Amino acid sequence: MTDFFARAFAAGPVMGIFRGYDVPRTVDTCARAWDLGIELVEVTVQDRAAMDSLRAAVAAGRERGRVVGAGTVTSVEQVAEVAEAGAAFTVAPGLLPEVAAACRERGLPHLPGVATATEVSRARALGLMWQKAFPAAQLGAGWIRALRGPFPDVSFVATGGLDARTAGDFLSAGCRAVAVGSALDDPAQLPLLAELMTSPS
Repeated sequence: MTDFFARAFAAGPVMGIFRGYDVPRTVDTCARAWDLGIELVEVTVQDRAAMDSLRAAVAAGRERGRVVGAGTVTSVEQVAEVAEAGAAFTVAPGLLPEVAAACRERGLPHLPGVATATEVSRARALGLMWQKAFPAAQLGAGWIRALRGPFPDVSFVATGGLDARTAGDFLSAGCRAVAVGSALDDPAQLPLLAELMTSPS
């Protein structure tokens, strides 16, 4: 599991996140991401209706040989539910050891959210070497530079409020990857996303 994210982001340092989309829009946007070469997509499951979108994305991904993750996973019960829906990995807005443990038991790679050095340390102690810097737009690229010093072995994925125009700053600051959502719905940003996909991860 520890190499899952490294392998996935080897194709390019971008992940797609889709929140609050209905089933057709979720599937269409996932396809747009895959067409750009984006390997990982995440469907957030912050409410019951989102589970239908997750299942549809998983089915669409299976047809194309792609995997889909579940985001905003904040309880052990949700871990079980998204695993049954076919999610290949999980993402959380924060760090909950019980959620990380439940994911480990099910063989699901987990990307916890962190926003402080203490949270980075705790996630690292749990063996979670890939971590979601959230909310990235509010933390700023300087946060990444500062935390990369004491934690050079932690791989950060900047998430929250980024688009194709701002994501490059976080990659330059030392993030291994960035996550974008609405940028995939903006035709003007698609060429910029394609450029980001060629950035070293």
